[in-house]
Amino acid sequence: MITYTDTIKPGTVAVVGIPFDANSSFMRGSAQAPVQIRHIIKSGASNMCSESGIDLASRPDFIDLGDLSINGELDAIENIETAISELLQRDIRLISLGGDHAMTYPIIKSCQKKWGQLEIVHLDAHPDLYDSYDGNRFSHACPFARIMEEKLASRLIQIGIRTLNPHQKQQAERFGVEIIAVPHLENAARIALAGPVYLSIDLDVLDPAFAPGVAHREPGGLTTRQVIELIQQLKAPIAGADIVEFNPARDPSGMTAMVAFKILKEVAARMLERPLRRS
Repeated sequence: MITYTDTIKPGTVAVVGIPFDANSSFMRGSAQAPVQIRHIIKSGASNMCSESGIDLASRPDFIDLGDLSINGELDAIENIETAISELLQRDIRLISLGGDHAMTYPIIKSCQKKWGQLEIVHLDAHPDLYDSYDGNRFSHACPFARIMEEKLASRLIQIGIRTLNPHQKQQAERFGVEIIAVPHLENAARIALAGPVYLSIDLDVLDPAFAPGVAHREPGGLTTRQVIELIQQLKAPIAGADIVEFNPARDPSGMTAMVAFKILKEVAARMLERPLRRS
């Protein structure tokens, strides 16, 4: 399923690709994202240092495990959960590269079994709280409805939302979701988190001027600097993270790939700076 060695040490932060986009509703293509992000890493266009000065290239506790092999669309959600659970048994923390946002549901199921109930910080233009979308309860428009109805998280804080329709507003109220819309972004700095935190970043939280390579472009979004600052402001330990919905077919200049790489570096650095210790 995935290639790795027996020398992975507990506490390692590991990148894993999940090249799967069958639950996308409008346009597929995000399955190609992990390989494109790694292309930027290998290209030499930038180095592996975070803004806090952590050189990921020199850290033995930061590794890339390659991609999961997803066999079959019908069993994909279960297969992702099984694969992630097996990796977490090694007491490592994962940054998962999507793929579409549907993958967050099985990842959270695995993380909840490992770390207990999580506080989720979700950066996105869309709340992804549909009960069902186009008849698919596992659509990329639905993962946080599944997560909250199964009580996999103690809190869900959504930042950058700018497409809240009546159905999803009702869902948010039902599940007690804390939504920080773009006009009130300053409130994000006031959130107190106990942890552990799961950080889920849909790249369409960014304004298309900064990240055009997404299927669902939504003007009026965050700048790259604002997203980086939100990551850097997290004080609680991060149990896991994902970066999803990058669609290389919509990114001819490679700008979004570079932004995804930048965000990956900042998330990894934050995780390494704040180890997660199980009680």
